[in-house]
Amino acid sequence: MGETAEAAGERHAVVIGGGLAGMLAVTALLGHVDTVTVVERDRYPQGHVFRKGVPQARHLHVFLTGGQRALDALLPGTVQALTDAGARTLHLPRDLVTRTGVGWQRRFDEQRHTCVSATRPVIDGIVRDRALRAAAGSKTRLEVLEATEAVGLTGDAGRVTGVRIRTRGARDDGQRADGSAADTAERSIPAVLVVDASGRSSKTPQWYAELGRPAPREETVDAGIAYATRIFRPTGPAGAPDIGVNIPHWPGNPRGAVYVPVEDGKWLLTASGIRGHHPPTDDRGFADFTATVGDPFIHGLLPHLEPVSPVHGFRDTSNRRRHYERPGAVPEGFVVLGDANCTFNPVYGQGMSVVALGALALRRTLESGGLRPGFAGEAQRAVARASDAAWFGAVGADRPYVSGPESRAGLLERLTNRYLQRFIGHMAVDPVLGAAFRDVFCLTAPPSRLLSPRLALRVLLRPLRPGPGTPQTRVESVRRAARGRGTADGAEVTAPHSAGTD
Repeated sequence: MGETAEAAGERHAVVIGGGLAGMLAVTALLGHVDTVTVVERDRYPQGHVFRKGVPQARHLHVFLTGGQRALDALLPGTVQALTDAGARTLHLPRDLVTRTGVGWQRRFDEQRHTCVSATRPVIDGIVRDRALRAAAGSKTRLEVLEATEAVGLTGDAGRVTGVRIRTRGARDDGQRADGSAADTAERSIPAVLVVDASGRSSKTPQWYAELGRPAPREETVDAGIAYATRIFRPTGPAGAPDIGVNIPHWPGNPRGAVYVPVEDGKWLLTASGIRGHHPPTDDRGFADFTATVGDPFIHGLLPHLEPVSPVHGFRDTSNRRRHYERPGAVPEGFVVLGDANCTFNPVYGQGMSVVALGALALRRTLESGGLRPGFAGEAQRAVARASDAAWFGAVGADRPYVSGPESRAGLLERLTNRYLQRFIGHMAVDPVLGAAFRDVFCLTAPPSRLLSPRLALRVLLRPLRPGPGTPQTRVESVRRAARGRGTADGAEVTAPHSAGTD
């Protein structure tokens, strides 16, 4: 299989996939290896435009608080750069009103959590540009192979030593579409570390078989949710309110929708539904569907909105976790990151934040001792821990809609889900429980936060109260006594005031 990178005296890493996860993996590796080669199937577009290789790109994308912190730790100033490029910052829950099963969430002005909302091309373009600039200022050399696909791994069951690649885009006559010659011959790139950041379509389980390794244990929870998205522009100052709106699913409500601002004065509207309730992708059907979600508020906005894009659908929404973190589940020299490792129903908006947290976990593992025996397993466990809170939330939300063998949750999970449903019912009107829930949802606290004795007593002993019947136009200030960054221990509601999105 050729000389390894270690034998050649060079620490060479290969990153499979040059999207968001791949670029953040590059930033994690800078300064820890001599060279990084990125293998990217597509060619990058000029400017911030959609590309075919990101099938979920036309839908909701946000960075939650935990993801923003990780992003800025990897690439300082990136959140501000996104804002400068037009991304919108929503303070939660002040600027994103949510309809729950008991009524609308009160608009508490907590000043603790935000989400940054933009279209995927803006996010990818900003992150890629800043990652390339960081590499240019680093002692690590960076090579990006566009229109190139990874077709396998080199090495054996115990150690990965590189990646097999070939050029994409050749016609039957051996030419590229532009008429130039295409080198379709397979070749290998030796590496001391390979990072699979290739997304949901990762071929690693198949490549494991070629190396003589069993595929990792895979866990899937698929609620059969599909969604459709269209971009709009408000038609005037008297039109739709300048706040985001979220109408999620809840038991007895199989359809939902979310309406959030993105760059250039545009707004993104996503409608979703479980099996048997999938939103149509034609103009009339999409508009009619929004009248059938759990509250008429979003449908009432449509007369004040001008569509500026077609309706785009998406159905690959299952939650899937490949347990590479289990003992012996990764060979030396190999780490799996992002959606290739753990992917979530995208409707919850946690995926990009988990990718950033995973890349930061990879970097911190490198900083704790570099590439060493056992590094791959240690790094993979750190990446998995970065996914735990989002997995807990997404699976808990989707499990009630799952049918077949996947619906069989254990006793502990069933009890936990019942508790969480009651927790969510309270949080619409309770500032303390709402703040704690957002700590976990925004990935700044572990799920165990919701099970603390003080919060559990509040959930179980207090009677459920209904939330407002319509979205609040007034904002309620919240004074809080917090013990530590990103955790809520107490809150007091004070006088209401007016506020809008940033």
